[in-house]
Amino acid sequence: MNHLATETSPYLLQHADNPVDWYPWGEAALARARAEDKPIFLSIGYSACHWCHVMEHESFAIEATAALMNEHFISVKVDREERPDIDALYMEAAVALIRSGGWPLNLFLTPEAKPFWAATYLPPAPRGGLRSFPDILATVAQVWKSRRDEIEATGESLTEHLRSATQERPAEAPVEEELLRAATETLTMSFDPTWGGWGRAPKFPPAPALEFLLRRGAPATMVERTLDGMAAGGMYDLVGGGFHRYSVDERWLVPHFEKMLNDNAFLASCYLHGWLVLGKERYREVAEQTVEYMLRELALEGGGYASSQDADTDGEEGLTYTWSPADGVPEEMLHPFEGDRFILRGTLDDALRRALFERREQRPKPFLDDKAVASWNGLTLAALAECGRFLDRPGWIEEARKLAEFLLGPLSSRSGRLHRTWRDGVARGTGYLDDYADVANGLLELHVATGEPRWLEEAHRLASLAIEFFSDEEYGGFFQTPSDGEALVARRKSLDDHPGPSGNAMLAHVLLRLSRIYGEERFEERALSVFRLLGSALARAPTSLGFALVGVDFSLSPRRELAIVGPPDSAIARAALARFDPHAVIAFGPSDTIPLLVGKTLLEGRPALYVCERFVCRAPVTDPAAL
Repeated sequence: MNHLATETSPYLLQHADNPVDWYPWGEAALARARAEDKPIFLSIGYSACHWCHVMEHESFAIEATAALMNEHFISVKVDREERPDIDALYMEAAVALIRSGGWPLNLFLTPEAKPFWAATYLPPAPRGGLRSFPDILATVAQVWKSRRDEIEATGESLTEHLRSATQERPAEAPVEEELLRAATETLTMSFDPTWGGWGRAPKFPPAPALEFLLRRGAPATMVERTLDGMAAGGMYDLVGGGFHRYSVDERWLVPHFEKMLNDNAFLASCYLHGWLVLGKERYREVAEQTVEYMLRELALEGGGYASSQDADTDGEEGLTYTWSPADGVPEEMLHPFEGDRFILRGTLDDALRRALFERREQRPKPFLDDKAVASWNGLTLAALAECGRFLDRPGWIEEARKLAEFLLGPLSSRSGRLHRTWRDGVARGTGYLDDYADVANGLLELHVATGEPRWLEEAHRLASLAIEFFSDEEYGGFFQTPSDGEALVARRKSLDDHPGPSGNAMLAHVLLRLSRIYGEERFEERALSVFRLLGSALARAPTSLGFALVGVDFSLSPRRELAIVGPPDSAIARAALARFDPHAVIAFGPSDTIPLLVGKTLLEGRPALYVCERFVCRAPVTDPAAL
């Protein structure tokens, strides 16, 4: 019926039987819009999105609504996980037009793809102050005919706004310690002392800001209250491990039930760091259970990890994850959700947790979006490697090795560049900035976990490719799309955390770490250009720029380079790496090609540690007691 049947995205395939004449984003749709002089209706979502499903059932599956769309518009459906560039660009346009955003994201564009109208969910009939979707379609079609000049002026003006957003000049002054102090003060003033986190409902897990505070050595109250609140139950799945995407309330209680790979990977690392810094055993448990969830539910047979599990089961939100008194749950742990269904919060002993898990395994499971996204798998690689190392789980490190082979094999092109997605043996799309940044970061963590130089060298290669294809030579920082990628109406930069690390922030951190191992000043300069681009915004908006603050904190920290010659399970390596030391860089050798390791050898046949600063090293140490 439409043009989505040959796509690999599960989200697009969910719309392949709609009576709407959907196109995937591409030249075929754009050319038809120009040839027929029709506006484009662009709808962006993802497979785990509850309200995306609602709008599909209520509107896109309805013959009369589809007839309106087919008569007056060229309709384009986009999976935001497949095309983050399209999603980010038009989300920025929507925020400029309606001061809010979300998914499904629906826009009308001129045939030249310039946006002029936007909304999120639209009902099939007037509801709660919202006009109906059919009414909107009819109105836009009429205005396109009668007030074309106004529409095109709006589209041109908004497109210029989108283009100008990437032309901010960087601050001339270097980013200094005072910005970090100011950012910490802003976080302190805006913190929710009752429930943890920042802001009111809805609440997304603020892991990058927590990472900044942990590395900063800030007072533990903000970090503990937030980690405790998020893990109390509700947004965190007490029975099966892992986090739902966000909380619709300020208490972290009622979740939006989809589970996303990227959220869980980064939160596993965050709780691991919370345990290492603060010593609370609960944080170790949450990190372990979150990794176990990813391995159990998201690992793909062909390699890599699936993107997400749906918010809905059999068309009902949260059906898999909610409970009733008949399930044998202590009454004091049950909190109302909808109808006779309840959310679980409190403390489960191991026996009850196992019993509830076995009971839940008999229920239908939510739909699995089984495409592997490079960026999200890079975050998973880092979590597996680091959690495996600190929690002494060699099986997890082996899983990380297999994941790295997948990322550098099936998810890479013959030329060594990353693809964006992989599904059923087919890799698609160009890699974006966050793909290169997150995969390089994961490879760095795998190098530390295994001691194998190959992964460090691959991280350096990907970081070099990122500089080549994504750098903004004029204003600094990095574009989201490669220089040889598809040209949209504007080429933008990803600077805000969303809610995980932005591509610019993660790549800056990776480049800084590599610069201290390879001695490459160009890496450090490229990283610092990101921070200069953000300037005083780092202090004003720390909850949106948390991982950039992690990078600034690292850049201003005293240099500490650990060159280890010998295996990671040697006594000296274990002693050197026993504690969480986020301001150190680590390289394992021997190696004649990695500058920090050149000339460093075993000492009388024994593994040795060289502690260096700017490549000037103390005498090597072989005895752990000397540390």
